[in-house]
Amino acid sequence: MEDREVGVEPTRRGLQCSAVGLIFCVMLGAWSAQALEMSVGKIPFLEAVNGSTVILPCTYVSCIGIKNLYFSWQFNDNGTMQTVCESVIPSADVLVEDVSIYRERVEFVGKNIGGTNISILLWNITFEDGGYYTCFGRNPKEKGKNHSAVFHLIVVDEVRVVDNTLATIIAAAVGVAIALIMGFMLLKNFTLFVLSKFEEKNKECLVTSSGIDNTDNGVSGSKADSKATPKKK
Repeated sequence: MEDREVGVEPTRRGLQCSAVGLIFCVMLGAWSAQALEMSVGKIPFLEAVNGSTVILPCTYVSCIGIKNLYFSWQFNDNGTMQTVCESVIPSADVLVEDVSIYRERVEFVGKNIGGTNISILLWNITFEDGGYYTCFGRNPKEKGKNHSAVFHLIVVDEVRVVDNTLATIIAAAVGVAIALIMGFMLLKNFTLFVLSKFEEKNKECLVTSSGIDNTDNGVSGSKADSKATPKKK
């Protein structure tokens, strides 16, 4: 009996550990789903002409809300991260006004109550402004966990015109191929329809001619039989 109890105890402990591990995984997944997320949009880069004005987009999302959310924009200058601007958002219903800006020709444009926009604007950009910008955020509600998103600014002399000739040719070829296939299918269906009508007419003609032949054969046979029968005196 003692040997059986010793064998059962490890099994119970293993089940308890598995249950605890499962609960921990569920709680971790729920916490990850509620974490802060920084986003620079679906297209994380921009090609702009030298001397123009551009907006570097960034928004944040948090399902558990924010409290004293710290955010900043940083520029990667050959491996050295330079802070462009930074501030703290006390809560989502507070207007962000006190933003520290450390570079020239930079303006914070995310001043909206209840919004999640923390974008910045760059005036009269130069080639030196081109590079990678990091939108950084840290929510104290997540115990200081860091989040970031990277945006790439490309400064050029002039906007390159994309040659769409090849794409146009391919699209035209595909369109012609589809039209030919549809035309072939329509012609095939029409041909089958005409052939079926001809077959129906031929069948009707065959039935009619066979009926006439049977009638003629029956009449002639009766006449021959009547002639072959001798008259009784």
